[in-house]
Amino acid sequence: MTALAVALVVAPRVVFAHAVLVQSSPAEGATVTGPDFPVTLKFNSRVDGSRSTLLLATADGQSKPLSISPQSVPDTLTANASGLVAGKYAIRWQVLAVDGHITRGQIPFIVK
Repeated sequence: MTALAVALVVAPRVVFAHAVLVQSSPAEGATVTGPDFPVTLKFNSRVDGSRSTLLLATADGQSKPLSISPQSVPDTLTANASGLVAGKYAIRWQVLAVDGHITRGQIPFIVK
C-alpha cells in the first residue's frame, strides 16, 4: 500500500486546462472607432485556430463569421472586422484547446 501511495505522489501528472480568455481587443464593453478594426483574443493556453470560430453578432441578431488569420502565436487568435456602422456588437468565440475541450464566450462592444 505504501508503494502505491509513493508512486501516485512521484508519478508525473498531466495538467488539463480549458482555454480561458485572458485578454481581448476590443475589450468587453469597450467603444471602438469603425468602420474597420483588428480583433485579437488571447487565451491562457494554446488553441487550434483551424478548429476555432469567431462570429461578429449585431444587436438585431444577425451574425457573420470573421476570418481567423494564420496564428503567429499559439495562444492568440486574430481577425479583422470591417464595414461596421455605429451600434452594439459582440464577438462570439469558440475555441478548441489543446486538452481537447471546446470553450466559448462573447465580448460585447460598441462601434461609434
